[in-house]
Order: sequence, then C-alpha cells, then structure tokens
Amino acid sequence: MNTELMTQQPTRIARRSSSRRATAPRPSATVSVRSATTAEAPALYALINAHTEEGHLLRRELDELTSRAVRFVVAVSRGRIVGCAELAPLGRTAEIRSLVVDRKARALGIGRALVNELQRRARVEGFEQLAAFTHDAGYFVRMGFSIVPHMWVPEKIALDCHSCAQFRRCGQHAVVLPLTAATRTQPGTFVPLASLRG
Repeated sequence: MNTELMTQQPTRIARRSSSRRATAPRPSATVSVRSATTAEAPALYALINAHTEEGHLLRRELDELTSRAVRFVVAVSRGRIVGCAELAPLGRTAEIRSLVVDRKARALGIGRALVNELQRRARVEGFEQLAAFTHDAGYFVRMGFSIVPHMWVPEKIALDCHSCAQFRRCGQHAVVLPLTAATRTQPGTFVPLASLRG
C-alpha cells in the first residue's frame, strides 16, 4: 500500500484470486480503505460481534463504537464494510484494536492494508510505537512487529488488562512496532520472535 496517500483519499486494493472465489467478491472488484464515520457504527458493531465466536476478538458495544467510530479505518467493497480496525491512543503508544476482516473477504491482503493505514496514521499523529495484543503474533511479526512482554506496554495494562476477567490468562501476545528513530534504536527495547523459540 502506498503510505504517502492523503488521509482523505481512499486506498485501493487490487483483489487477488482466491479459492473462495464463489463467495468472495469478484477479483475484478476493488476494495477501498478509508476513515469510518459515526453513521457506520452499526456496521462496525455487526462485523466485529459476528466474529467474536472465533474466540480471538472481544465484543464491543454499540454506544462505545458510536463514540469511537472516527478512530476506525474500514475496508469497503461494493458499498459494504468487509474489514475494520481501530487506532486507540495509549499515551505515546497507539494500539490496534478490533482488527477484523469478513470471512468471505479474507486472503486478499485487506488486514495488512488496514494495519499499514493505521501505521501511517500513527506516525502522522506523532505516536512512538504501534502495539497490538493478539493470539496470532506471527501475523504481526510478518509485518515487522516484535513480540514483547506485556509489561512493556504499561498503558494497556493500566487501562484495560487489570479490569479484564482474563487478566494474566488471556493467552494473547503483546506485539509492537517502533515508529520513531528513538524507539528503533533504544537498546534492549524489542524481543525478536526467534529468541522466544526454544
């Protein structure tokens, strides 16, 4: 994805062929990535909560999504939202939350496009690093993130983790991506995935 695109200009994603061609939009169709609007909160709610049974996505409430819709980027195909992700501020860190792509639109690069757009926005807004808490750390590692101990994102622990019923047993990995030269060069800041393998 071209990270130099202006925020107001939708990003186009060329569709790749997929084994799910019968259910996914035709390969000739395009997907645009853009900011969500408050009016799209019900669509965000439906998309996110339709995928919570997979066990890796937390439920969100409609009133919360309505108030935070402007933090979201959405992937749209033929007028329908097929993916979304939120950029949530945590002090000097920005967190990726509720990253989800509709099952029928997966394997088309939409998730990566959403993460790339959030990365671009986080840099523009002056955040030092981008973080996510995920069950699939490898997905983010392939995009340049590193696995770190949870306590290296203390703002997240203070804001969300202490009050969570799954605290200390959620099974999620913390992953971070430095966005500034200072965070990229600090010694001992990041733990490479290879070093965590036995």
